[in-house]
Amino acid sequence: MALRNDQTPTADSAALSAALGGRIDGMAATALEAPGVGDFWSLLKPRVMSLVIFTGFAGMYLAPGSLHPLVFAISLFAIAAGAGASGAINQWYDRDIDALMERTRSRPIPAGRMEPAEALTMGLVISALSILVLGLAANWLAAGLLAFTIFFYAVVYTIWLKRSTPQNIVIGGAAGALPPVIGWAAVTGSLSIEPLLLFALIFMWTPPHFWALALYRNDDYTRAKVPMLPVVAGEPETRKQILIYSVLLVPIGIAPYFVGMASVFYAGIAGIVGSIFLRLAWQLLKSGDHAIARKLFGFSILYLFVLFLALVLDQAGRDVIASGVFS
Repeated sequence: MALRNDQTPTADSAALSAALGGRIDGMAATALEAPGVGDFWSLLKPRVMSLVIFTGFAGMYLAPGSLHPLVFAISLFAIAAGAGASGAINQWYDRDIDALMERTRSRPIPAGRMEPAEALTMGLVISALSILVLGLAANWLAAGLLAFTIFFYAVVYTIWLKRSTPQNIVIGGAAGALPPVIGWAAVTGSLSIEPLLLFALIFMWTPPHFWALALYRNDDYTRAKVPMLPVVAGEPETRKQILIYSVLLVPIGIAPYFVGMASVFYAGIAGIVGSIFLRLAWQLLKSGDHAIARKLFGFSILYLFVLFLALVLDQAGRDVIASGVFS
């Protein structure tokens, strides 16, 4: 109701006016806020990209043959850029559920620092450029695999699987498992059992890694109605599945030794970190403690890093011996 000129506002109307004014000011500040460099960088999911860079590098280093150092660097950059681009598309599509989850609500789009169209445009442009650059720098098999990876993560996983099935992480894990395969193909122009074994390692690692996260972030996924396994099947079943996948993972982690891809040095390291992984998975099954789930999630990242680092160091050592430096 409007006030006459001779009326003074009541305390209630003054409070309402102040509240609305503060809200309008806040909305205006949000609307005027322009995305910064850090916002565009975060769209690329740098943590995920760092894993892609490392596993892609490992695939390139372990592959027989060689590339000119500049071509090697450009190819690795293209693989990383493609992974980042798919992350930007993922954040464009998932902006509604990201706003509901504590873990993701500060991302640029749900936080109101970036328009969705900006993220989508960035993702599509970088996707196209990364595929083109990899094809021109290395070969079109690697570029085709990169294109498939981007499509699989952005469309098959993000748009289809993530919101429709508790197997989203199991099937969608294929996208995260492809970077070492792309790296191998960039060097050799072909595929063989070795890169497929690296693929299998990351593919089998992905479910226990993400389900451990989903256990202690269950409230987030429940609120966003994302059908992660703990939301759909409950925590006891999730802990059981984590152990099953961990049991399958550890032999795959040691397998490079048995196909002649690595020495006993690598096998020993893989056995040690694999036994720790299994012990944590078993403890989680028996206790159901979210602190152990958090610990398993953190260790799973270290596990994958150690295995790929051990493969690289093992290959470097064999290269030095083959060069006759110690002869």
